Amino acid sequence: MIYLKNATYIDERTFEFKKGNIKVNDGLNGGIEFVDKLELQNVSNAITIDCKNKLIMKSFVNAHHHIYSTLARGMPAPRQSPTNFHEILKYVWWNLDKNLSKEMIEASALYTAMDCLKNGVTFVIDHHASPFAINGSLEIIAAAFEKVGVSHLLCYEISDRDGKEIAEAGLEETENYLKLYQGLVGLHASFTLGDTTLKKAVSLAEKFNTGVHVHTAEDKIDQENCKREYNLSVIERFERAGILNLKKSILAHCIHIDDKERSLLKKSEVFIVQNPESNQNNAVGVFNSKGLGENLMIGTDGMHSDILRSTKASFLASQSIDGISMSSIYERFRKAHQYLKNNKFDGDSGNNLIILNYDSPTNINMDNFLGHFIYGINSRNIETVISSGKIVMKDGVIQNIDEQDVLKYSRKMGNILWEKLKK
Repeated sequence: MIYLKNATYIDERTFEFKKGNIKVNDGLNGGIEFVDKLELQNVSNAITIDCKNKLIMKSFVNAHHHIYSTLARGMPAPRQSPTNFHEILKYVWWNLDKNLSKEMIEASALYTAMDCLKNGVTFVIDHHASPFAINGSLEIIAAAFEKVGVSHLLCYEISDRDGKEIAEAGLEETENYLKLYQGLVGLHASFTLGDTTLKKAVSLAEKFNTGVHVHTAEDKIDQENCKREYNLSVIERFERAGILNLKKSILAHCIHIDDKERSLLKKSEVFIVQNPESNQNNAVGVFNSKGLGENLMIGTDGMHSDILRSTKASFLASQSIDGISMSSIYERFRKAHQYLKNNKFDGDSGNNLIILNYDSPTNINMDNFLGHFIYGINSRNIETVISSGKIVMKDGVIQNIDEQDVLKYSRKMGNILWEKLKK
């Protein structure tokens, strides 16, 4: 049991500032309640944190991440310099994921989980790829996340780009994982998927009553290939395959889509994730929310684990596209909570909290909270993180695992990976 004494709690929906003592209940589906001060003196084995002059709010969700990109930071340049998006995939990311081992996946997951907590993220929706280390890869990630204290919704990136055998292995890994854990059926993108694999993946999602997590029209190549091969747009192809009928489905990017596709998406119950910094990095365009409805979330696409940073980048990038307001971008930032709640995924209840030491030079209150959220609050203000009712980071220090051990392990795995990439 955790008690937060002298707390100032900010409601994540109404922005109401409520002062008092908070009891944080334990467990995946626990919550919080305000209690009388005297109760603090009558509870044995309780942890009490004095939150005087601190702010408390619900922690964050990253709606689209790639833990497998963790060891890419500072890696050697590709053998050939990419000149377009397809070449970025071919020479950088597809080369990297082919060289991942199970140990590298574990190191990536452990570090990413720690980094998420440092940035106030206690739930990650991840999209994994390791075509020559598929078997058991999702369980490795799940175990690492749970060891650190981060909840998750995982999937394996099924694709035909490496041949039928590897596509089948991806389907098998997904089915084995979904028998044990909550998760999604991962697909790379329309342009790397034949109809047979696409059909099998959707059938698998239907079998386990889940959704499909897929990159969608991130670059023009996706639309061009779809129209050439199938005489359909990407969204039309996904609708025909049944993806849009699965309300748990997540479509990442959706940059190069037309008005008809936007209408199809709005009529469906699927969720869309924008990833602004990744889109800028790959020079594929800027996300436009026009006509897409309200089921919009924000992810980092493996660029980093700081969802606050990506939210602010989304706000700034959208100013010249759809003139988004601060309240609208905050709604997208928090929409992942609704996605998880609506679809009854565990791990994102009210007992996931962050304690902020926000040293603002100006007053913060209910009326101006959004201005502070966009232009003030950042990850350096996060002191303590509570996940599923347990303290997983305290005063900036990860509690369940030795940070230096993870860093040593990840650097060792990074060096091995980089040597493989040079060959």
